[in-house]
Amino acid sequence: MSLAPFLLAWRTIPLHDREVVDALVDPAHATPSAPLGAVLAAWPGTYYWSDEADGRHLVLTRVTSPRRRESWGLHALLALITLFTTTVAGSMIAGGVSPDVGFGFGALAQGMDFLVPLSWGLSFSLPLFAILLCHEMGHYLTARYYQLDVSPPYFLPGPPPVPPLPGIGTLGAFIRLRTLLTDRRQLLDVGAMGPFAGFLVALPTLWIGLALSTPLPVDQTLPWEPVGEGMILLVGGVGVTPLGDSLITLLLRQLTFPEGGIIGLHPAAFAGWVGMFVTMLNLLPMGQLDGGHILFAALPRWHRRVAVGFWICVMLLGMFWRGWLFWGFIVLLLSRGRFVHPPVLDVYRPLPPSRRWLAWASLVLFLLTFAPIPFRA
Repeated sequence: MSLAPFLLAWRTIPLHDREVVDALVDPAHATPSAPLGAVLAAWPGTYYWSDEADGRHLVLTRVTSPRRRESWGLHALLALITLFTTTVAGSMIAGGVSPDVGFGFGALAQGMDFLVPLSWGLSFSLPLFAILLCHEMGHYLTARYYQLDVSPPYFLPGPPPVPPLPGIGTLGAFIRLRTLLTDRRQLLDVGAMGPFAGFLVALPTLWIGLALSTPLPVDQTLPWEPVGEGMILLVGGVGVTPLGDSLITLLLRQLTFPEGGIIGLHPAAFAGWVGMFVTMLNLLPMGQLDGGHILFAALPRWHRRVAVGFWICVMLLGMFWRGWLFWGFIVLLLSRGRFVHPPVLDVYRPLPPSRRWLAWASLVLFLLTFAPIPFRA
């Protein structure tokens, strides 16, 4: 049965991957009525309601082209390499593999003797990989729910912590949205679900890891001036660098170690800390980061001004941690110096109340995970 009898007006927008129908529903069926509900149950796609000034709208989507074939072999290979490099990094942190092996691959010549100390790194690599995977799958599954053309996650291997490189075995992960989003609701949902999914894994990882961590003796020799209290990254049992606190890491640290002191992090705790750090970086309200998408979805007219203002703040924070200068440069590069967000199909469709709460929750999550000086050395 056709939807036409239940509608006052509609427009159909064909895109390369799907067809979007924006329909103004007859008030007599806007509850919806039982007949309209039956027709919607048979709709070969997805739909949602939108309350607007002229009445209730239905936003319907259906796929019009075959789903493209993905290079699953490439995605799996990148994931396996990333799992290996983060395991090497974790083994170095745990003291199983020496940094002298040169990015960890030289140790393969040791044969089976390499596998036992390498396995020590799983306490770091598995939780970190789970955090990154859940973050990207939050984006991916939400995009697939809306029937958007999206790639599976690309994992990026990176160097382990071989001095003077501060690597963790990965440069992160990302997905590619290969289509125009319908409205700000979709943009907000896709942008926010990644950080929230990753945070839900990072939180218990950090808490459990802190319970496995140990306070360092007061007379512990450190390569920097004593900081009084806080967390430090240990590589092979040696303090390498003190880590800065966010509100959430400070709260969990004080709950776990109410007496304070300097805490040498267990590899799992460091994985949780990295998860919070990644969540914070992604929620920066700038450019093509998740926070930039959320900001545009919530405040499209204010997006550019807020993004520029926050970029200036980030560059000023570079006086305290030079890594902020790097991230400011990356955002500037991605936005081509204009800080303009890509458009959505219907920018004027209002956000429903539930999505306004999601935008506020995203701001709270950013404030909880924000660390002004992530590395204090």
